[in-house]
Amino acid sequence: MNYGERFRVRPGARIVLQEIDPAFKDHYDGHKDAADELEHCRARLGELQEMLYVERKHSLLICLQALDTGGKDGTIQHCLSAMNPQGCRVQAFRQPSAEEAAHDFLWRIHRVAPARGEIVIFNRSHYEDVLVVRVHNLAPREVWSRRYDRINAFEQGCIEHDTHILKFYLHISSDEQLARFKARLEDPAKQWKISEADYAERKRWDDYRAAYEEVFARCSTEQAPWFIIPANHKWFRNLAVARIVVEHLEGLGLRYPKPTVDIARIRREYHAAREATARKS
Repeated sequence: MNYGERFRVRPGARIVLQEIDPAFKDHYDGHKDAADELEHCRARLGELQEMLYVERKHSLLICLQALDTGGKDGTIQHCLSAMNPQGCRVQAFRQPSAEEAAHDFLWRIHRVAPARGEIVIFNRSHYEDVLVVRVHNLAPREVWSRRYDRINAFEQGCIEHDTHILKFYLHISSDEQLARFKARLEDPAKQWKISEADYAERKRWDDYRAAYEEVFARCSTEQAPWFIIPANHKWFRNLAVARIVVEHLEGLGLRYPKPTVDIARIRREYHAAREATARKS
């Protein structure tokens, strides 16, 4: 199964998140059953990212969005960490700073978009300005409702600059979120993630769902698609994201650049140096 096709939101499609099973795990029995394939994807991802970096013809922007506990950090840690940090970076977006808030909402996004040869992962993204802003009424409807077209134009501009865009919504159930909150409360190593807003935001579950469904309908385009990833099972979430990124990069026909030096001459010089060293010894 091509996961890119399986989980892609078609342009203009009206998605109902309640109809998508967040516990879907394909044909796998569990994480052990999928472990070898995930490691293969991670290794392949490392190879492809290196070719992207040295070829410097394309760049890739990966956007991760989810409700609280959806697994953005875990996806980065367990799946996308296979890539070399020299050509890959993570950019997190939180509440805008005073400087960012004084500019257009896309100003802070433009500044950190990927350059050719680079992969950038957005942990949250420019979509916060039609999600959180909408749900919390931080701007009038006539303001945030215009941003969908602005976002599409921004992404089209990136595409015209040879940036490929993959956008992932990590889809969990309300019960799974509650279980993950409980796990954080009981694990001292995760308690730092707890905020006062965590449980308060649960009251807005339906509002966020409606906001995401509008995003999918208006901003999943042929060249900058959204993928809805079943994420109740963390291991399946990791595998699905890794497979889609690998599938996309393999479709770019990436190649290592041809050498800029005379390899035959350097090989002769190398062998001559080895023979000289051997004679001296």
